[in-house]
Amino acid sequence: MWPTAGEVAGARGEGCGAGVERVFVGAGCNRVVNNVSWGVCGLVAFGAQNAVALFSPLSGEIVTTLPGHKATVNCTLWLPTKKDVLQIRSRERHYLLSGSSDGNIMAWKIDFGKGEWTHALQLPVMHKKGVTCLSGRMVSDTVSIFASTSSDGTVVIWKMEDEPESVVLPGQGGHLILAMGGLDHKVHIYCGDQSGKFIKACELKGHSDWIRSLDLSLPVMMGSEEHSLFLVSSSQDRTIRIWKMNSDAVSSAHTTSRKEDIGIASYIEGPLFVSGNTHYQVSLESLLVGHEDWVYSVEWQPPTLLTGDEAHQPMSILSASMDKMMMIWKPEKNTGLWINSVTVGELSHSALGFYGGHWQPDGKSILAHGYGGSFHMWRDVGLGSENWQPQIVPSGHFASVSDLTWSRSGEYLLSVSHDQTTRVFAPWRSQVSPGDVTCWREIARPQIHGHDINCVAFIQGTGNHRFVSGADEKVSRVFEAPLSFLKTLQHATLLKPDNSGDFDDVQVLGANMSALGLSQKPIYTHGARETPSSISNDGPDSMETIPDAVPTVFTEPPVEDQLAWNTLWPETHKLYGHGNELFSICCDHEGKIIASSCKAQSAPVAEIWLWEVGTWKAVGRLQSHNLTVTQMEFSCDNAFLLSVSRDRHLSVFSIRKTDDGAEHHLVAKLEAHKRIIWACSWNPFSYEFATGSRDKTVKIWRVQDSSSVKLLATLPQFHDSVTALAWTGRDRASNAGLLAIGMDNGMIELWNISGGRASTDNSGSGSSPLSFACMLRFDPLLCHVSTVHRLRWQKSDSSNEKSALQLASCGADHCVRVFEVRDV
Repeated sequence: MWPTAGEVAGARGEGCGAGVERVFVGAGCNRVVNNVSWGVCGLVAFGAQNAVALFSPLSGEIVTTLPGHKATVNCTLWLPTKKDVLQIRSRERHYLLSGSSDGNIMAWKIDFGKGEWTHALQLPVMHKKGVTCLSGRMVSDTVSIFASTSSDGTVVIWKMEDEPESVVLPGQGGHLILAMGGLDHKVHIYCGDQSGKFIKACELKGHSDWIRSLDLSLPVMMGSEEHSLFLVSSSQDRTIRIWKMNSDAVSSAHTTSRKEDIGIASYIEGPLFVSGNTHYQVSLESLLVGHEDWVYSVEWQPPTLLTGDEAHQPMSILSASMDKMMMIWKPEKNTGLWINSVTVGELSHSALGFYGGHWQPDGKSILAHGYGGSFHMWRDVGLGSENWQPQIVPSGHFASVSDLTWSRSGEYLLSVSHDQTTRVFAPWRSQVSPGDVTCWREIARPQIHGHDINCVAFIQGTGNHRFVSGADEKVSRVFEAPLSFLKTLQHATLLKPDNSGDFDDVQVLGANMSALGLSQKPIYTHGARETPSSISNDGPDSMETIPDAVPTVFTEPPVEDQLAWNTLWPETHKLYGHGNELFSICCDHEGKIIASSCKAQSAPVAEIWLWEVGTWKAVGRLQSHNLTVTQMEFSCDNAFLLSVSRDRHLSVFSIRKTDDGAEHHLVAKLEAHKRIIWACSWNPFSYEFATGSRDKTVKIWRVQDSSSVKLLATLPQFHDSVTALAWTGRDRASNAGLLAIGMDNGMIELWNISGGRASTDNSGSGSSPLSFACMLRFDPLLCHVSTVHRLRWQKSDSSNEKSALQLASCGADHCVRVFEVRDV
């Protein structure tokens, strides 16, 4: 059994007892063919931006991400493979290979017994362009042969000791067959051996478009024949072809005469090629037609190990297509004709479907990954007959995650991304003996938009759950939780709502997506029992037909289809005013004022707008900066608004809520750093705040006498640009807290900050020298692999660990992460 996400890895700080654990990782799958590999160790590997992520299908959780690549991960391969059934018995060491778009291939060593992984090596760079596919086999218990392909048109054969679709031919001393397909519509067969020398044997013609996937079976005994191999190929011509390779072992004396007959045999029956002392006659076994779009993936069902060290190859093929369908093909018992026996699929807003399909090693489950970065898994739960049912899988963003925020009381996280979605992640608690089990899940997708979303703020205060988001458009949008979400959240947390009357006040059950993907219109509770007229079992046929959502109260975590259609929040207001795309947004701690900024190249456009919650009117336009305001935050008592900008300046405004709106004036404006200032954060106990910049520094400041800002300290220079900051308080009496610092390289550090002014009064009493020290540097296995965009603290709800804190982060690596910091 592999460890859960929280048990996988930790980091300890030098000279202190602090530690951090990974609680949750949410990430989508890179949208590329060959990106996913399901290993015999039970883990699924996939590329998530520049990282290789591993998830456990048993728990439905990502257990770790492996750093190392500097470009997008295109393909992964487990060794031993699912076909190496004779080599995997009692094997505890596995290898994971990954190839990226810059031509690099990396290998990781996985200790199955200990649940540990270490970076094994980076292979010499042989490709001039991105690696597109990895395929291989184990030729002995300690030697593997694999092939890498690239968009530069080359194929490289590799040999790895200890520990392309290549098949070891029986009784041939390690002779190999390599099948390749590309843009010329042909399947090319090469024969070779473990030395890496391959010669072209023949070509298989038939497809009328690019070849997208190939897979060779293990040898199959066919009646009195010695053995046969089967090659399955799929193409953008929407068809699947099964090629049969009949073997005929002959002595070397007959080789010449057989070669003379190759021309006639190829014309009548198909190509004939020789590997070692064995001739293989190729013929077209079957042409499978059923998909309505490009068939990106075909895979034979993994073999099973029979008694007597014999591998059995099931005659079953899994195909995945851009038509949003996966099919299982089998020969019909009576006629032997190949037929489609199982069809599963997804219902999504996208017109595009699956990039790949994969068998579980035991053949009991199938997994697809799609255009929306999502996974879809079905398991055969039938007893007497097949019954394939959806299963829980990890989910997450499939593009850069630009911002995130905790809900008011910290029950869940809300994140926004350039994948044009807003997602809710929450710990889902299930009551099972002997105690509660908690797993983080995506429980809602409140916003599915037509623009990249850049910023989000949860509206504080009382009342229903509300948030405001800003995207690559000139308008901010306000959303309110529907009744279906509130009840789902109650099931997830196993807690009663704070106010039982809250449910009575909410008249909106859910929301529908508009045809253009911009506004989301409410579905009211009084109309919930009406049967939507446009719902069809066949799903949307075009962009003009948008099926009605069916808002649902989920008693178990929703799967991808449900998230995409039935968990939207209604949009309640639009805030117009900015002249360019929204970039940053924040809300005060009482939920009365929202501040927003947009991308700007001049002072008039760089204004910060203040909006009054409730009336949703603009109540202020703050002028100070000349370029884009990158981040803003209100002080702990809402007296000040801090802003930082690309113009390298920070500004502090005094803000006072009035009956007519808000009064404001500029307290201070300083050129604080030598480069762009990306982040800022207030001390939750006082008027100190931190700023972080591309100049690799973090500075601590203090507002004094409500009229000026003083620099208190500059932390030692960091190794990379500082892109995210989050300050949380630990002890009010000593004004002590923790400052989380995120960097452009994905690393995260925690610093102890204490001293300075311990109260929010403006008298000179209570001040003391500011002290700071690095408490913890996160292990790279825990961190992001690209820019950290946002850090947010939230206290843990654990009653027996009062010192535990939870830190949420998001970044350019498509990941949302939650850490638990203990013993601080």
